[in-house]
Amino acid sequence: MTTTHALDFDLSEKEENIRSFLHTFAANAMRPASIIADANEHQRPMAAIEALHQLQSGGVGYRSGSAVDGTGDGSASAKALVSIIRAEELSWGAASILLSRPGPGLGGAAIQASGTPAQKEKWLKRYEDGTVRFGAMALTESNAGSDVSAIETTAELRGDHWVLNGSKIFATNGACADVVVVWATIDKSKGKDGIRAFIVEKGTPGFTIGRLEHKMGIRASETAELVFADCKIPKENLLGEENPSAEKKGFKGAMATFDLTRPGVAAMAVGIARAALEYTVSVLEAETDGWHAGYGRSRAHLTALQDAVQEMDAQIEAARLLARRAAFLLDQKQSNGLEASMAKAKAGRVVVDVCAKCVELLGPAALTRAHPLEMWLRDSKVFDIFEGTGQVQRLVVARRILGYTSKELA
Repeated sequence: MTTTHALDFDLSEKEENIRSFLHTFAANAMRPASIIADANEHQRPMAAIEALHQLQSGGVGYRSGSAVDGTGDGSASAKALVSIIRAEELSWGAASILLSRPGPGLGGAAIQASGTPAQKEKWLKRYEDGTVRFGAMALTESNAGSDVSAIETTAELRGDHWVLNGSKIFATNGACADVVVVWATIDKSKGKDGIRAFIVEKGTPGFTIGRLEHKMGIRASETAELVFADCKIPKENLLGEENPSAEKKGFKGAMATFDLTRPGVAAMAVGIARAALEYTVSVLEAETDGWHAGYGRSRAHLTALQDAVQEMDAQIEAARLLARRAAFLLDQKQSNGLEASMAKAKAGRVVVDVCAKCVELLGPAALTRAHPLEMWLRDSKVFDIFEGTGQVQRLVVARRILGYTSKELA
């Protein structure tokens, strides 16, 4: 029988102190660097990244880190709820810089979700020694995004080594990562059941970096193509057991990874949406328009604007609570697959809609570099795409609600 727990929507005094500290850090160390970083793509904002690294090393809101946002090993001492509070506040400062932070990243989340105890010890502990290191995960291919079964990168067992061949795109921190978790097929005829994950170290012969992507948004975040040509890795670098259980192998291992990380991605989207709305409200409160000026009243008193602002605020709060619910279930060691997909789908749509509406309310000037809204609007779209597109997440949620699976659809 599943144990249920009440969800307290209020932060504890300790959690609120963490949130307040992180907000101040984001305002002082990240927000000022965000515009410069956005204008200088592929030039990593090292001062801000170093500050984030020091924050992690100091343990404020981190402790041993969390797989939820890829900052640590996801051990019990790091609450998922605290990790998404952190993700929201720091993304309010600069989401693209947060994505560039040191740590095991999505690769660490994959190892935490599917790795053996020995693999977790070997590959995750290295990120706890204070050295600036990065990790990454490589899943997406040019013809395989949401459809994982379409992966064409192959892994062939030859003696005591696996040999990888293929290429991956859109790997966050892929070029600077010390360790990359690569998803490949060991049997194309089995579709998604033939997918496995492999741990590949930087410098392994046959592993090279391709192009760095030029992107519309999150330009401070490095997004790389990774190429594998007869890349030989040790047999023990197969993630998980050699004959893994159905719950942990291949495709299900990837999904378990995303159950860990999607609440954090949703929280990042909430942070951007909140930044956009707060900025817009501050401008509306300061501006006067037409006959309102004669009465000493700001544009914020216009009924249409008031209605738009309250609707955006309500949608942001809804997305925040869904993300916290998904994280809360992780803390209770309960399944959160449905809730993680729901939070990701909701927050991804909310952040795009809120940023677009804020630009609309402030008019053409908001599309110039004089306003941070222009950057937030560009940054927002990826949160409806990566780690599971909004369309696919809504399909996943609908199937769960309606009680059928993809196999029953076929």
